[in-house]
Amino acid sequence: MFRYSYTGVVRLSLIVLSLILASCKGLSVSVTQSPTVTESSPPSPTLEPEDPASKIDKTLNFLTERESFTGAVLVARNGEVLLSQGYGLADRDKNFPNTPQTKYRLGSITKQFTAMAILMLQAQNKLKVQDPVCHYIPECPVMWQDITIHHLLTHTSGIPDFTDFPDYETTKATPSSPLQTIARFKDMPLDFKPGEQWTYSNSGYILLGYIIEQASGQSYETFLQQNIFEPVQMKNTGYDHNDGSLATGYTGFYGHWEKADYLDMTIPYAAGGLYSTIEDLYRWDQVLYTEQLMSQELLHLMFTPHVRIPDTGLSYGYGWIAGEMNNHQVISHGGVIESLAAGIGSYTNNSGNGFQGNNDIEGLATEIRRYTDDRVTIIILSNRDTTNVGTVSDQIAQTVLGEQ
Repeated sequence: MFRYSYTGVVRLSLIVLSLILASCKGLSVSVTQSPTVTESSPPSPTLEPEDPASKIDKTLNFLTERESFTGAVLVARNGEVLLSQGYGLADRDKNFPNTPQTKYRLGSITKQFTAMAILMLQAQNKLKVQDPVCHYIPECPVMWQDITIHHLLTHTSGIPDFTDFPDYETTKATPSSPLQTIARFKDMPLDFKPGEQWTYSNSGYILLGYIIEQASGQSYETFLQQNIFEPVQMKNTGYDHNDGSLATGYTGFYGHWEKADYLDMTIPYAAGGLYSTIEDLYRWDQVLYTEQLMSQELLHLMFTPHVRIPDTGLSYGYGWIAGEMNNHQVISHGGVIESLAAGIGSYTNNSGNGFQGNNDIEGLATEIRRYTDDRVTIIILSNRDTTNVGTVSDQIAQTVLGEQ
C-alpha cells in the first residue's frame, strides 16, 4: 500500500505551487527601447489585455509542464463556458491525453448526488429527512435510535467513519455489499451524541445509499441513473465498476509516479462511488439553477448551511459546503485521498481552499465550486491525488472574478 504522511508533503507542495504561480504572475516580455516618436514615426501598438480564459490556460499549462497538475478543467460564467480543456495524460503507459470527455472518479463529489436522491424521495413522499434511520436499517442498534436522515446528510450523527478504521487498508480491495459495509461500523460506539457535533463521516453516506434503496425499491445506481443522469443528459456519468474505462489514478510527486492502489468500488458506494466528466458536471451545475429535478424549496434545503464546520468559517448543507471564498459566496465540495486535519479534509481557512472529504479515494483530487451570486462555476477533475485542487481553484477564481 502506498500511503503518504500528508502534513509535511502537502505543505511542501503548497510552497512549491505558490512559487510557481508567483513566477507565472511575474513573467514579462523584454522589448527593445523604441526611438522617440516623431511626426513621421508610426504609433506604438496597443497591447490588448489578456482575456481570463487565456490567463487560466497559460497557468494550467505551466503547472502541467512542471508536473504539478494533470486532469481536466471547466470554467464558466453566466452560462458561457470560458474554458473546457484537458491537461497532461489520462494514462501514462498508453500516452492517452486528458480531454474534456475523459471520465474520472469523483470521490466525495458523489455525496451531493446522494443528497439529491434523498430529497427526491422526500418529494415523492417516500421518506422525510427527519425520519429516524432505524425505520430503514434492519436490526438497528439501540444507540442509533435518535439518529435521523438529516444527521447523516450533515455529518452530525456521531457514527464513526469506517475509512478511519485500522483494517481499512487491508479490506478496501475486497467487494462489500452495503449491508456488509454497514456491519463494519454498526456496533461501534458513537463519537458523540447525535446532533451535538460535526465530524465528517463516510459511514453516514453509506447508510444514505442503503436508505435510498429501501425507500425507492431500486438499486442506488439505478435510481440515480433514471432520476438524475438521464433527465440531465449526463451520458458520461455513472457508478464505477472498476472496468478500466476511466482515467488512471496516480500518486506521487515530480517524476516519481505510481498507479494508485486498487480500490473495489463497492466500498465507497454512495459516499464516493461515482464517475463523471467536466462537461457532465457542468450540465449538473446548470440544472441546479432550475426546477427541472425538484422545487427550489427542496433545493434550498440542500444548500442551506445547516451546521458550522469547526475552525473553518464554512458550513455543511446536504452534500455541499456553503460559505465564503475569495470574498464571494460559494457552495462547493471535493474529493481527495486523505485528511490533512482531523475531521475536515484538506480545507484550510486561510487559503480559501475548497472542502474535500477525508480518507477519500486514492489517485484523484476533484472539486466543483459554484459562485452562485456571480454565476461562476469551476470544475476540476485530476487523476493524481497530490494535486491541490483548492489552490488551483483559488487562482482560477481570482482570475475569472476579476481580482487579479
